[in-house]
Amino acid sequence: MAKNKYPKNSWHPRYWGTWLIIGFLTITAYLPWPVKIFFGKGLGYLAMYAAGRRRHITEVNIKLCFPEKTAKEQKKLVKECFLANGIGIFETATALVRGISFLKKRVTFKGREHLDKILAEGKGAIILGVHFSALDLGGALHGLFFTGDSIYKPHKNAVFNRFIERGRTQYFEEQIPSSDLKKLVRRVKNGKVCWYSPDQDFGRDVSVFAPFFGVEAASIVMTARIARMAKVQVLPLRIHRNPDNYTYTLEYLPPLENFPSGDDVADATQVNKVIEAMIRINPEQYLWMHRRFKTRPDPKSPSLY
Repeated sequence: MAKNKYPKNSWHPRYWGTWLIIGFLTITAYLPWPVKIFFGKGLGYLAMYAAGRRRHITEVNIKLCFPEKTAKEQKKLVKECFLANGIGIFETATALVRGISFLKKRVTFKGREHLDKILAEGKGAIILGVHFSALDLGGALHGLFFTGDSIYKPHKNAVFNRFIERGRTQYFEEQIPSSDLKKLVRRVKNGKVCWYSPDQDFGRDVSVFAPFFGVEAASIVMTARIARMAKVQVLPLRIHRNPDNYTYTLEYLPPLENFPSGDDVADATQVNKVIEAMIRINPEQYLWMHRRFKTRPDPKSPSLY
């Protein structure tokens, strides 16, 4: 069997590791919250040393994006990033496995009036999400108060994909594959709110190059195109885990202005600028393990990683 091929039988030995991961996530979802935080930090600390490749990617990203920080400060931020994302694993488990209505009282809103205004007018909107470590839990918390859809890239592992889809069904009306643009546009046109996270490198074919933390980054153009086709506004959402590691802030920023403008580079630059501003508030909570700058403007340029 080819390495990238997954068998149809869900109990095939190829999936045993997946079932162990699902079992681990299921158990951790029901741990007391202080225990989640403790083990989440421990997992993050372990990953920082065990996942050398991811640590290297994180170090490169931090160095590129925060050149004003000293080497000591950059090293500290790398560590904080791993700890925050370790906690994020346990938050994700909670969001995917169990009902989270018990978290409703832990949520503080900022700028909720921006989304309330759009919904009161009977319009749809694109929620501009960001890959913070609390992304899945943030989506679930958003879903406690607002109905909506999400767009996602299906996982090649069918067993794990079903697990994720089943979990997200609890708080999203529809999960739309990234390949089904027509359905996404149709849903938003009909007054639905759709969660969309464009802050990763999807390659040269679907991107333009725009500055992100001062570095030219392949930036997907689909955000502007969806907004133009559906004639809806784009509303940035910042998900913040508060310092107590117990409560959360969902901050809805004002809709992007003059967006889309018709200029792909200008639109991508605006999206990157607002994402960067949200990240700078709590940079350790961002997913810096992703190769955000893997695609270079010059294809012949050596990899930054």
